[in-house]
Amino acid sequence: MQPIPLALQTAFADLIERCLDAGFDRDFDEQGQFVKVNSKGREYWYYQLYGGGTRIRRYVGPVAEEAVTQRVEAFGRLKGDFTQRRESVRALSTSLPQPDALTGNIIDALWKAGFFRLRGVLVGTVAFQTYAGLLGMKLPGAAIMTQDSDFAQFKAISDAVGDSLPPILEVLNSVDQTFEPVATLNGPAAVAFSNQQKYCVEFLTPNRSKDEYGSRPASMPALGGASAQPLRFLDFLIHEPVWSVILHRGGIPVRVPQPARYAVHKLIVSTQRPAQSRAKADKDLIQAGLLIEALSVRRSFELGEALHMAEISGPKWKAAISRAATGLDSAIVPLLVKAREAYRAG
Repeated sequence: MQPIPLALQTAFADLIERCLDAGFDRDFDEQGQFVKVNSKGREYWYYQLYGGGTRIRRYVGPVAEEAVTQRVEAFGRLKGDFTQRRESVRALSTSLPQPDALTGNIIDALWKAGFFRLRGVLVGTVAFQTYAGLLGMKLPGAAIMTQDSDFAQFKAISDAVGDSLPPILEVLNSVDQTFEPVATLNGPAAVAFSNQQKYCVEFLTPNRSKDEYGSRPASMPALGGASAQPLRFLDFLIHEPVWSVILHRGGIPVRVPQPARYAVHKLIVSTQRPAQSRAKADKDLIQAGLLIEALSVRRSFELGEALHMAEISGPKWKAAISRAATGLDSAIVPLLVKAREAYRAG
C-alpha cells in the first residue's frame, strides 16, 4: 500500500479544520456573488448566480442599509476563503479520492441543511473514500465506487435534539428534481429516496435489540420528514465518529465512523449478507482488508481496540469476525493478530 506524501496529509488535515470553521448562509450559495444595481438614483444589493446557462438574480436590500452591507462584506470574506479551499481540493484530488458530482452535491446540500450539525454520520462507501486522507494511504479506486449515499443518526439523538432539517425531499430536489421517496410497506415515512438514474439516498439508525424496532422504519424527528431503517451492528459503527472532508467544491466537512470501527464493522456485516449479495460481501472484505493494512502502519492499537470492543459484545460478534477473517487475503490475517497484541500491550 502506497503512502501519501506528508505534505498532502498535512494539507488534508488543514482542509478539515478550515471547512469546520466555514459558515454558510442558506440563502446564498458561495459560488455566486453580490452585485450593486442602480435604480432611480439609489443602489441596491442583488445576489447573482449562474447555473445551467441561466442567470439567477435575487434582491437583497439597499446598499445604504448598514446591516445589509455588513452581511455582503462578511460573505465576501467567506467567498475568498472558499476560493482558497477549492484550490486545496483540486490539489488534493490529484492523489486522493473524490466523489462524483451528484454524490458531492447531495452531501453538500445535507451539510448546509444541518445534517452533520445534528450529529448525523456519513456511512458506507462514500465515507470510506475519506479515509485515504485520514490514514495517509492511497486506496484503490475499485473499492470506492458506489451508486448510493447512506446517512445515519442515533434515534435517541433525533428524538432529543429539538431541531430538524428542512423537509428532506426539498433538500434533495434542490440537487436533482427527480428525487422521489421510495415507497415503504410498513412505515409512516420513506427511509430512502431515488432519482431517475436510480441513485439512492438512504437514512439508517441502529437497531440495538431484536424487538426494539424490528424491521419497521424508525420515526426520526430531526430528519425533515424522513424515517430511518434500523440496522444491527450500526451502533458499533457510528459510536464516537470523527471528522473528515469530502473533496468536492470547497471541501465538505463530514462526520464519518472511526476507520478502525469501519473495518471491523465490514468484517461483521460481510457474514450477514444473503447468498444473492455475494458481490456486496466481497466488497465488504476488500474495504476491511484495505483499512486493516493501512491501520497496521501507525494505528495498530486503534484497530486492536475496535476488535476488542466488538468481540466482547457477544459470542456472535466474535464468531462473525473469525468467520470473516477466513475470507481475507492471507497477508492481512497476521495484521489482525498484530493489532490484538498492540492493544493488549497498550
